[in-house]
Amino acid sequence: MDLHLLAIAVLPVIVLSVYIYIKDRNEKEPLGMLLKAFFFGALCILPAILMEQFLQMFDPGMPVVSGIYTGYVVAGCSEELCKLLFLALAVWRSRHFNEYFDGIVYATYVSLGFACFENIGYVFGQEEYFAAMTTGTVRALLSVPGHFLFGVAMGYYFALAKFHPDRRAGNLLLAFIVPMLLHGTFDALLMIPQSMGDSAPMSGVLFIVFLWFDIKLWKIGTRRLRKLQALSDQQAAERQDDDPYDGGYGYDGNGGAYDYDDDSDPDDYDYDDSGDTYDEDDYDSDYDDDSPFPHRDRPFDNIDWSH
Repeated sequence: MDLHLLAIAVLPVIVLSVYIYIKDRNEKEPLGMLLKAFFFGALCILPAILMEQFLQMFDPGMPVVSGIYTGYVVAGCSEELCKLLFLALAVWRSRHFNEYFDGIVYATYVSLGFACFENIGYVFGQEEYFAAMTTGTVRALLSVPGHFLFGVAMGYYFALAKFHPDRRAGNLLLAFIVPMLLHGTFDALLMIPQSMGDSAPMSGVLFIVFLWFDIKLWKIGTRRLRKLQALSDQQAAERQDDDPYDGGYGYDGNGGAYDYDDDSDPDDYDYDDSGDTYDEDDYDSDYDDDSPFPHRDRPFDNIDWSH
């Protein structure tokens, strides 16, 4: 196996995997779960290929129509449906899927697992070295990032389905339809010229439209990333607010909590060795027998320092 070809097939997958891992800024997903999602994505290539072979039997065989059918039905429908099903099997019930952004993380890892092994197949399936390098380079710049962005779209709606039970069915449907339409458009814009003959006058125009669509796809994906990052930030803040022992709270030994470092709290009590409470500020300023707060004796008050 040529290591140069393997590198060009795998490197874009590694780069995008690291990128989305860094973007997960609140609670990193366990390595085991990420590997599970990745390999589930690789496994779903098998049923996707079977579906594609079946659907290819109904290709109308006409220019333009054939490109549209192959892009949307054969590739888009088969691959995105399999990725969504395997994504659900891998992570839906996991306790680690506890933030909005996790939906995008896991969906992109499934998509990148799919893209990685698909890419290896395309690159090493070429008979000539130059053709393999060209295929690997083009797919590194277009196809692998495309699968990544389809995963972002899928993960966005997959996360909404997870955390909005009242709209679960609709969001799960969108988790399939939106990436399928994006995938279909992506492929169709490349396949229509092939069905017409790459020398057809419309080929250049369609390639320009494809480049515009690819840029638009990145912009949409970036917005989806930012939106779910913001929602995950809210979830993290709510979890911190709900934790009585985080951010300046102590444990009183009786199952209760108290704030030990908030000087602005007028009810800021501390605990002495016997379990009684006293106000730390009042202890320093109003130390007398009439204080309403029980307190312990200061250890050096009864020492005569005049000798």
